[in-house]
Amino acid sequence: MSKRKIGMWLYQNGGGDEIQKKIITKLNERDIAVTPGINLRDAVAKNSHIIWEDKKVDKLDLFFSYNAGEQTQYQVYLSKALNRIIPMINSFESFELSEDKFQTSYLLRQHGIQTADYKLCHRDDTHHLKTIMKKWNKMVYKPTDGWGGVGLTKIENQETLDMLMPFLNQMDLRYFYVEKFIDYDNTDYRVDIVDGQFVGCYGRKASGADWRTNVTSGGSVFMREPNDDVINLALNATKVTGLDIAGVDIIYDRKKEEYVVLEVNGIPAFATPEQEKMGLDFNNKKIDLIVDLIDRKTKK
Repeated sequence: MSKRKIGMWLYQNGGGDEIQKKIITKLNERDIAVTPGINLRDAVAKNSHIIWEDKKVDKLDLFFSYNAGEQTQYQVYLSKALNRIIPMINSFESFELSEDKFQTSYLLRQHGIQTADYKLCHRDDTHHLKTIMKKWNKMVYKPTDGWGGVGLTKIENQETLDMLMPFLNQMDLRYFYVEKFIDYDNTDYRVDIVDGQFVGCYGRKASGADWRTNVTSGGSVFMREPNDDVINLALNATKVTGLDIAGVDIIYDRKKEEYVVLEVNGIPAFATPEQEKMGLDFNNKKIDLIVDLIDRKTKK
């Protein structure tokens, strides 16, 4: 059997460079060669091949793409084409689903997994937004394709909605996606899943000046042990989305007294060196499961 070859594009900040080295070492031990740093933003598609630095990416046995912060529309567009030819982790179909908050929530609810109540409506259908505002009292506007808490806007009254609408109309959006604001304690669970297995969990807490728990929005990380309900909810949400690797954000609805899936992320970060010093020790387990996953998916 010829030597297996994969490509990798993994984020380098926050300890990502060291994570990449460990993954490559373990793959090399299994006789799997790795070409790192393949950013499809710098690739060219011509005739029947996708070329990156004179290498035919479509001739690889697998492509492992794991970099949320540097994605471009061009890179994502080529990923879609590439995944029609070779396996990818995550698959483009699952990645694309997880990038869209409405599509994810819709599918989860279809499978009986509790999410925040939501409303998707045409941009001209402001009447329904005003009606739902009266019913919900508080809601959150979310860009369907945002990440890291960017663009989230809490709407607490009709006046806030009236002020927001002209701004959204200027953005030329085709539709609006809003979720009912959930009464929670400003903390969440981030549960990491790889290949259908629980990897680890930590908590995030919103800062005093914000209600969002995302670290990029000022939230902080703390040690948190999940119970079986939280773990099973994360496992089920990951299975429904079809993700090989997922980070599931879960909060506790104090009014309904139940856990709710807030988001399913296809590129959950590894623990940073600072977080590892806090006691977050799931990186090695996550690396081993990813290596096993790549090994299995590349066997012919």
